[in-house]
Amino acid sequence: MKAFVVDKYKKNGALRLAKVPEPEVRDDDVMVRVHATGVNLLDSKVRNGEFKLFLPYRPPFVLGHDVAGIVTRVGPKVRRFKAGDEVYARPRDHRVGTFAEFIAMNEADVALKPKNISMEEAASIPLVGLTAWQALVEVAKVKPGQKVFIQAGSGGVGTFAIQLAKHLGATVATTTSTKNVELVKGLGADVVIDYKTQDFEKVLSGYDLVLHSQDAKTLEKSLRVLKPGGLLISISGPPDPEFAKELGLNLFLKLVIRLLSRGARKQAKSLGVRFSFLFMRAQGQQLGAITSLIESGVIRPVVDKVFLFEKTADALAYVETGRAKGKVVVTVAD
Repeated sequence: MKAFVVDKYKKNGALRLAKVPEPEVRDDDVMVRVHATGVNLLDSKVRNGEFKLFLPYRPPFVLGHDVAGIVTRVGPKVRRFKAGDEVYARPRDHRVGTFAEFIAMNEADVALKPKNISMEEAASIPLVGLTAWQALVEVAKVKPGQKVFIQAGSGGVGTFAIQLAKHLGATVATTTSTKNVELVKGLGADVVIDYKTQDFEKVLSGYDLVLHSQDAKTLEKSLRVLKPGGLLISISGPPDPEFAKELGLNLFLKLVIRLLSRGARKQAKSLGVRFSFLFMRAQGQQLGAITSLIESGVIRPVVDKVFLFEKTADALAYVETGRAKGKVVVTVAD
């Protein structure tokens, strides 16, 4: 089969289109013919080697963390899916590789694709949908009437998280650039801050939750808009000791991670608020709940551009500009 491979960890390194063996199907795996794949900033971070301390891949490896496609065969222990099912997923870490014609995934990571959207739209959902779900539903347990600040509202996670937070009954604030103000308002944002002309720290206060996806300077400011006891969940780092514990990292890596997040945790403590790092994980059941929200019209996918498979490297370069509205998708097969 054809796939885009990374030959070595390198910032802005090239993806190479190559012939690789089809993945093996384990007992509890489904083999999926990839119809479309989402492209995420996570792909470039993995290629750049930013996560190789705790997420090592041995080059050459195939990138890609989002997939929509059709099941072609299943392992002997699979009970939830059969050949011909239309599915979507975020494959688990160490088994990613959706920039390819086929991928084998554990059935626990997979969900039936929403019936009311295309393969391209479905491929845009898993990683950002699960990130928003795990932040807002699982960790923060957002309740009606709470105030939630979602950074970068027009980005992949932002466009999904705004809709989910509104569905959960929250008042939602977000930041975006002038040209995307109408987009985020249309998704349900109540307070829209144009980051080019306004400083969110001067506009917002008393928030229950911040979903942080920006740099360290923005993190410092974001902690100050929380009310006492409020929570900041960061999806852009720094990782915290709880994350190191979950991953079962060795003592040295636990120490490194503790040092990385020391400043943020110290500042949060001094302000009487909480800091938490989230590195989303594959979860088919949560994706099934997201399918229901999409089929009932509560959440709609936001896709900026669709690239052909041969142009996967261009799609990744476009994501890296940070200018995409919603998600960027690659069509792999018709």
